[in-house]
Amino acid sequence: MDKSPTTTYKVGQRIVYPSQGVGRIQDIKEKAFKDSKILYYTIYLEFSDMTVMVPVDKADALGIRAIVPKVEAENALAFISEEYAPIPTDWKLRYQMNLDLLKKGSVLDIASVVRSLYHRSKIKELPILERKLYDSALNILQDEISFSLGKTKEEIAELIRARLEA
Repeated sequence: MDKSPTTTYKVGQRIVYPSQGVGRIQDIKEKAFKDSKILYYTIYLEFSDMTVMVPVDKADALGIRAIVPKVEAENALAFISEEYAPIPTDWKLRYQMNLDLLKKGSVLDIASVVRSLYHRSKIKELPILERKLYDSALNILQDEISFSLGKTKEEIAELIRARLEA
C-alpha cells in the first residue's frame, strides 16, 4: 500500500517561501532518491527566475506557506506605520535579528524587517548586507500583499512607501 504524504498545496497555487519570495507550485511529482520515492513540489520563484524542488514533507519545516488572506495583508500594511521599539545599533546583531525574522517568514515578521530597516536607513546608510536584506524583505512583502489584495506590485509599493513615511 502506498503511503505518500498528503500535499497541502495544489499545482498553480501561489505560496511564500521565506527568504526566497513568492512562488507558484508548478508540479507535484515523485522522484527516486536513494532507495525510496519522495514526493516533491516544483516551485517557480518569479523574483529570482528560479525553479526549486522541495520535498513535500519538508515544506512546513522550511516555512513554506500559502499567501495570507486579505485581512492579514491589511494588518501588515497597518503594522508598517505603527510605532516601533528601537533596534540595536550594532549592525551585525541587527542583521542576525532581521535575518531570523525573515526566515520565520510570517507576513508580520517580513513587515517588521521592512519597517525597522527603512527607519534605520533614514538615520544612517545601511551596510550592503542589510541593504540586500531590506530589498529582499520589501520585495517579498510587496509580492505577497499584491497577490493577497489583488493589486499591482506598483500600487502596493506606493502604499508601503506612504505607510513607512507616515
